[in-house]
Order: sequence, then C-alpha cells, then structure tokens
Amino acid sequence: MDFFFDDVTLPSTSQSTANDGQEHVTPEEALHMIEDTDSSRGKSSSMSMTESQEHHTSSSIDDISRRVQELVEKINDSRTTDQKVLDSFQEKLVEKVTEMCQQMKEHMYTIYEDNSNEMQVKLQELSEVLESCTKLNSELLEASQALASLRGGLAISQTSEP
Repeated sequence: MDFFFDDVTLPSTSQSTANDGQEHVTPEEALHMIEDTDSSRGKSSSMSMTESQEHHTSSSIDDISRRVQELVEKINDSRTTDQKVLDSFQEKLVEKVTEMCQQMKEHMYTIYEDNSNEMQVKLQELSEVLESCTKLNSELLEASQALASLRGGLAISQTSEP
C-alpha cells in the first residue's frame, strides 16, 4: 500500500546515529507528526498509519487464513469423495468377485455332475465286464474240471488196455 504525504519527510525506520546530522525520530513520533499535519490541513484521519498498516496486515492475514481454510476444506472434500469412490469400487468389486465365485461353483458342480454321470456309466460297464469275467472264470473252471475228468478217464482206459 502506498502513502503519499505532502511536506512531511519521514526518517528511515533504521536506527540513525547522532553524528549523521539528522534528528532521530521514532516511528511513533513520525505518526504524530503526520496526524498533526493532517489535522492542521483540516483533514481528520480516522486511522493512523500504524492502525492502517495493522488493518491491512490483519486483513491480509485474515484473507490468507480464509484461503488456507478453503483449501483445507477442498482437500477434505476431495478426500471424502476419494473415500466414497473407493468404497463404491470395493462394493462393486466384492459383488463381481461374489458373482464370479458363484458362477465358478455352479460350473464346478456341473462338472462334478457330468463326471459323476460318466463315472457311473464306466462303473456300470466295469461291473458288467467283471460279471462277465466271473461267468467266464466259472465256465473255465468247469471246462478245466471236465478236461481233468476226461484225462483221468483216458488215463484209466489206457492202463486197462494191455
């Protein structure tokens, strides 16, 4: 903020030494000089320069604080939105995974059923083959016994013929 003053020379705010040839004036004295000059011209100042600077500084700090608070609120809103998006994604993912697991179970049970049916057919065929083998084994034993009897009969008849 720029201030323009007519007929007033303000000293530097840095410390002046006594041997620089100028009178040392404190900032407060400079403000009183400005107020006196303004009032002598018929101008009434509602704020001194310090109050004006304090007001400007305070309003700047308030503005910065407000902007920082707005940014923090935006960040928090963004985080809330991110959390909602992530929660929604998680729900959809859980639904899809559950759906896929259910489909896999159904497919697995279908395969189990198909395999069971195939095994049942093969077990039936095996049972029929084993039954046939048992029957053939019995017939083979009967034939073997018949041959043994025949051999025994032949052996007796060969010994009786001289």
